[in-house]
Amino acid sequence: MNRLQAAFKSTDVFVIGGGPAGLAAAIALRQRGATVTVADAMHPPIDKACGEGLMPDSLLNLFQLGVHITAEDGAHFRGIRFVNGSDTATADFPLGLGIGIRRKNLHQRLIQQATETGVNLRWNTPVQLRENGQILLAGKPAQYGWLIGADGHGSPTRRWAGLEPGRILTRRFGFRQHFRIRPWSPNVEVHWGRTGQAYVTPVGPNEVCIATIARNQYSRLSTILDELPDLRARLAGGQALDSERGAMTTTRRLRHVARGRVALIGDASGSADAITGEGMGMGFRQALLLAQCLEANDLARYDSEHPAILQLPQTMARIMLLMDSSKTLRKRAIAMLAAEPEIFRHLLRVHLGTESLLKFAITRGAEVLWRLAIPAAEPDTSSPAA
Repeated sequence: MNRLQAAFKSTDVFVIGGGPAGLAAAIALRQRGATVTVADAMHPPIDKACGEGLMPDSLLNLFQLGVHITAEDGAHFRGIRFVNGSDTATADFPLGLGIGIRRKNLHQRLIQQATETGVNLRWNTPVQLRENGQILLAGKPAQYGWLIGADGHGSPTRRWAGLEPGRILTRRFGFRQHFRIRPWSPNVEVHWGRTGQAYVTPVGPNEVCIATIARNQYSRLSTILDELPDLRARLAGGQALDSERGAMTTTRRLRHVARGRVALIGDASGSADAITGEGMGMGFRQALLLAQCLEANDLARYDSEHPAILQLPQTMARIMLLMDSSKTLRKRAIAMLAAEPEIFRHLLRVHLGTESLLKFAITRGAEVLWRLAIPAAEPDTSSPAA
């Protein structure tokens, strides 16, 4: 970072927001030699409603950051299972396993790595954004070389830097709760209801995380479970370990995520609906890219390459939200995936970035469209001829 250090003052990089994305950026920058300060008005560990499943690609990104998540931190899962009434479809990951881990535990592991790499962590410390690029840390001026906004959907940093808020393409509402019960499936299960989805993620040998997402802000976890009697029956023998926690999930697209000495990361820089399960993974990949770009003193590169990180998750979110909005399409799609598990496996590879969407469209697209056009077969309940 020699070219940058001549301009640095009290800290090379100042990160506003100490969630997973902000900490990941701080760790990646420390790995490249920058001095980094992270400030957050809250005290850790910071919790947030989410599905708590880390896909294999997200675990690889964490490994690159020096954060080693194992089954001892939560529970392995080997793939994804869709459940739509009596129709089920399952696909295993092409390589590796995912891990379900409580959000607070993941946050603590990131804090540990940030501390060990020498990040200056300032908790319970509000940041004030002033004119002319000045910021106040606990009421005192803070000098910095670069400023990173990792302060979420409503990002004050984004507004302060003069970056447009972008377009919100979708907005939905989620709730999460933990239950003490032995996981009954080696997969993350996505149960499709009439108005939303419920995600079941194993997060321990005797614990599952239930997360629900719906378009209606008043659809609480119990509302979605009422639409899924089989899942509610599964949970009947379990003990609720906490109260439900809610959050909003959006698909947001920004034209620019950097300006001058300021860059955005995580939800502040755009997002994909939580139906993809890639929220944290996108933040980790952005952190690795941002560290490369700041080392090269090239924030314009981060601005130009950042959209590619969101493109696939946002595309997959659009596809899955079409299934959410159409009962007929959903039934046909999941029936197709159940009948043709190889198609599901290829789609999962696309989702994880190990196969291109273009290749899938060329090799399987026509078959998928043809199958979706055919009404799903109904069971024959007619009486045999006399």
